[in-house]
Amino acid sequence: MPDLSAEDQKLVTLARATRARIQAAEGAAVRDTDGRTYAAATVDLPSLRLTAVQAVVAMAVASGSTGVDACVVLGDAQDLTEPDAAVLGDFAGSSGVVVHLGDARGAISATVTEARPS
Repeated sequence: MPDLSAEDQKLVTLARATRARIQAAEGAAVRDTDGRTYAAATVDLPSLRLTAVQAVVAMAVASGSTGVDACVVLGDAQDLTEPDAAVLGDFAGSSGVVVHLGDARGAISATVTEARPS
């Protein structure tokens, strides 16, 4: 497991708690460019389906955030999906988004950086 900063460890805690609270497939948490944090879980309704990343970015946008610097995604997936990478790239801070991927228990297995499209 990579060493995480205290700020990124907070994102792990938020994503894990959010996913566990509703037994969702995934939990995600982000830190925006102003240092505010948001957490969300997978939304799987008959009329609305969002990944945890899509839901948490939507929360940040709706709260007036202008970009995301870091993200934690916890669940069964080993890699960031293409749609999630696109959402994070669209809303990346000036130096991209550091994304930590981990299992449902919060053990981080990979870290990638998603850059804003040029």
